[in-house]
Amino acid sequence: MPPSSENVTVVIQARTGSTRLPNKILMPLAGRTLLERMVERVRHASTPTEIIVATPVDIADEPVRMLCRKIGVRCYSGHPTDLLDRHYCAGRETSADIVVKIPSDCPLIDPQVIDRVIGYFLDRRSDFDFVSNLHPPSWPDGQDVEVMPMPLLKIARREAARPLEREHTTPFFWENPSRFSIGNVSWERGLDYSMSHRWTIDYIEDYHFLAAVYDELYTGSGTIFGVDDVLALLDARPDIMNINASLAGVNWYRNHLDELRTIAPEMTRNLRPAGAAPSDAQLRS
Repeated sequence: MPPSSENVTVVIQARTGSTRLPNKILMPLAGRTLLERMVERVRHASTPTEIIVATPVDIADEPVRMLCRKIGVRCYSGHPTDLLDRHYCAGRETSADIVVKIPSDCPLIDPQVIDRVIGYFLDRRSDFDFVSNLHPPSWPDGQDVEVMPMPLLKIARREAARPLEREHTTPFFWENPSRFSIGNVSWERGLDYSMSHRWTIDYIEDYHFLAAVYDELYTGSGTIFGVDDVLALLDARPDIMNINASLAGVNWYRNHLDELRTIAPEMTRNLRPAGAAPSDAQLRS
């Protein structure tokens, strides 16, 4: 798809202070930091006009700003916990017309998936206010793309009041389907791998999984492997799939099921201690 005439800015939220896995965005994948691999993959998408990393203003995140200067990507430093404000301000920094949210914990993001979700939004501007590939989910966890126009992001920034809406940026849209028209790009295979294939990073097992994938599939500068390549690898190497299989389906929804009207319990799983048997509910899900 040719580039849009509008400024389509991808905002990559990134911080060093992850409570579960500190400095995860600076951990190495095939000789570069995870954040560099993220930016590299987003740059291979053809639709975005701009890329900006949105990091907290905290001094602890100075390594993020230094890395952005090193690799030549814009960086905005904003509110440490209000991600909705940080995304809006990052979009304003680039004079964005459209903001695309892709978190930095998705270093296997496929550029073609990015283009597909953005293209779906651009082709249907009169039909949808907000488009993602997450509501409902179907893609492997870690192929997360959410698209929204700046005027609506401005409304969300002004009106969103619940802490989860501020922290997670976009629930204000998809939790109000009577107010906003919500579009979803489901996986064309008709499958749902969102609860079985975990390609994101929050725990050390996730890092070992991602490192193993990169070790197998990254063959040199400019190599961009996609969803099909990873799936083929996991079919051939179930030992890699098993590295973080116990964490599949664990996401932030689990802590807010009593607050989220559009999220069903089967769309998340609770974290269980290593070696613990799954509960009956987890086995049924």
